[in-house]
Amino acid sequence: MVQMGNDYASVMSRKGEIMKKSVGIDYASFESGSIAFDYERMMRETGYTLDEMQKIQKNVHVGDTPILELRNLTALARKCAKPGYGARIFIKDEAANPSGSFKARRAANAVYHAKKLGFKGVISATSGNYGAAVASQAAMAGLKCIVVQECYDSKGVGQPEIIEKARKCEALGAEVVQLTVGPELFYKFLLLLEETGYFNASLYTPFGIAGVETLGYELSMQFREKYGKDPDMVVCTNAGGGNLTGTARGLLKAGASCQVVGASVNLSGLHMASDTQFNKKSFTTGHTGFGVPFASWPDRSDVPRSAARPLRYMDRYVTISQGSVFYITEALASLEGLEKGPAGNTALAAAFSLAQQMPEDQMIVVQETEYTGAGKHVQPQLAFARENGIDVRFGDPADEVPGVNVILPSHPSLIKAVDVDLDHMRKSLIKTAVKTYNVEPTAEDIAFLAEETRTNPDFVKAVLATL
Repeated sequence: MVQMGNDYASVMSRKGEIMKKSVGIDYASFESGSIAFDYERMMRETGYTLDEMQKIQKNVHVGDTPILELRNLTALARKCAKPGYGARIFIKDEAANPSGSFKARRAANAVYHAKKLGFKGVISATSGNYGAAVASQAAMAGLKCIVVQECYDSKGVGQPEIIEKARKCEALGAEVVQLTVGPELFYKFLLLLEETGYFNASLYTPFGIAGVETLGYELSMQFREKYGKDPDMVVCTNAGGGNLTGTARGLLKAGASCQVVGASVNLSGLHMASDTQFNKKSFTTGHTGFGVPFASWPDRSDVPRSAARPLRYMDRYVTISQGSVFYITEALASLEGLEKGPAGNTALAAAFSLAQQMPEDQMIVVQETEYTGAGKHVQPQLAFARENGIDVRFGDPADEVPGVNVILPSHPSLIKAVDVDLDHMRKSLIKTAVKTYNVEPTAEDIAFLAEETRTNPDFVKAVLATL
C-alpha cells in the first residue's frame, strides 16, 4: 500500500478526490469540458425540492421564523428622509432558529443528507455561525461534528466575535480546531476530511444553498398573508453569496418580484489573508473581503462548483461602513428593544439608508437576524479595535478608512449605503473564467456567462473582445 504524503503540496494535489468522497457529488457529471456547467441540473439532481426541504427543517425546529416590523427605526428613517419618503422597515427574525441564525437552514439539509448517506460525522470550515448551526443539527442527528476556524493571527491574538462563536460550537458538542490566518485552514480541513471520513458540510453545496430557499419562500408567503403583497425590497447581508442566492431562489419559487439587494461592510484595502491585517477589521463576515471576490468568482469555494452564485440574482449591491453597522446595532437595541448580532445588522444598516429613498407606502425587509453574545457586542469589538491601533470616533462614516479608523455617525442621516458597480464585477467574472479555463469560449460558454452575470450574450462578447 502506497503511503500518501500529508505535506501541504501532497494534500492539495488530492483535493478533488477528497472533495468528491466527502460530499458524495460527482461534479464532473455537470461539466461541459469548457467554462460552462449545468448549474440548474446540479441544483435539481443533487438538492431537494422545496417541499422536502421544508419537511426536513420542520422536523428539527428550523424555519417558520417571525416577521417583525421596526416601527421606531422606520420613524427615525422618515425624520432623515424628504417628506413622503421612508419605507416601512421589517426584519425576518432568523435568530429564532435553534442555533440562532439563518445558517440553521443550510445545516439542517446538509446534516440530514450526511446521515442519509451513512456518514458518522460532519466537518465544516467556518468562522462561526454556520459551525454553530452544523453542531446544533449534528447533536440532534447523533452525528460527530468538527468545526475548523480561522481564528488567530501569528501572535495568537483572536477576534472576539470568532472566539465567541467557538464557545457556542463547543457548547453544542462540536470539536473546534482553531488555526491562524492563511492557507493552513483549507489544508487542515482537507486533511481532517481524509483522516475521519466525515461528510463535508460545506456552505456551498446544492443542498446547503437549497436549504436557504425556504427562507425566501417563507418570507414571501408571510408578507402576502399579513400584508396582502410581497415586500418591495429584500436586503441580504452578502459574504460567500449563499444567503442571497438561496433567498432569491426561494422568492422566485414563490413568484415574488421584489428587488433583491446585497449588502456588505466596506473593508476595501484590507487583505483577508494578511496576518498583519487580520485583526485590523471589526467584522469577520458579511464584508467586502468575502462579498466581492466570491460574487465575481464563486468557484473559489471549498467545492469544485459553488451553488452560491449571487450575481445571477442580485439587482443591486451596496456597501455600508463599520461604524454605521455598530450605530444601527445600538439603535435597534435602544429603540426597538431587540438585541441582534452584527451580520444581520449589516443589511439593516443598509436598509435604514435605502428606506429613505423609497416612498412611505413601500416595505423593505432585512431577511435575517442572528443571535448575539459576549464577543459579538459592540463594546468588545470597539475595545478590540482600539487595542489594535484603530481610531474610534464620531463623525461622518464617509471618511472611514478600513484598518485605520471606525467612524460612528454623529447623526443617523449620515448612514449611507453606497452602490457597488455591478458591471465591473460582471466583467471581472467573465475575465476570470476565461483566464482560469484558458480556452476559447464556445457559444455554450457565452450563454452560460450571460446567465452567470445576469446580462446577455452581447455583453459577454463585448467583454471578451477587450481581452
